[in-house]
Amino acid sequence: MHGPASPGWLLVALCAATGAYCLLRMRSSVEEQRRSAGTEALMGFGMAAMAVPATVFSPPPWAWPAYAAVFGGAALRALWAARADAHHLHHLVGDAAMVYMAVAMAASPGGHGHGASGVPLLTGALLLYFTGYVLRSGARLLPVPGPAAAAGGTVAWGDRPELARACRLSMGIAMVAMLLMM
Repeated sequence: MHGPASPGWLLVALCAATGAYCLLRMRSSVEEQRRSAGTEALMGFGMAAMAVPATVFSPPPWAWPAYAAVFGGAALRALWAARADAHHLHHLVGDAAMVYMAVAMAASPGGHGHGASGVPLLTGALLLYFTGYVLRSGARLLPVPGPAAAAGGTVAWGDRPELARACRLSMGIAMVAMLLMM
């Protein structure tokens, strides 16, 4: 997954900024904003950590199994939460993709992904899913008045649904980029 340095740093910045905004959304007074913000913050910071260029930092061998364990736990939580809200199915796919990438990085020589072995079927399926998600999310990225804006008040940064959609879109784009760099 560790490709050239410039795209790697761009991914780190994008994912870290997205994770930080998701932490801000966790403080929202709107229940639906808080509901998935923690999972999305974990995903943003996890993706930022995985995207650090290998020329700067090569994680120790135990880091990849640790990533797999953390995101495996998050996948189980998303599976449980999907019973009540279908949006958590997307979190389940994202967490499973993170587990898959961590396992692939741990299994590859030097921790650099699949290399010249080609694109495995699961990588291709995840690329198709996230590409479709990005296209769908991008098409839906129109300003939506939130609850306070509909009442004529100002909307807090953590309560802006269009910003939450933009964060989800940016994480989808980052996931596609990370899968391509494997």
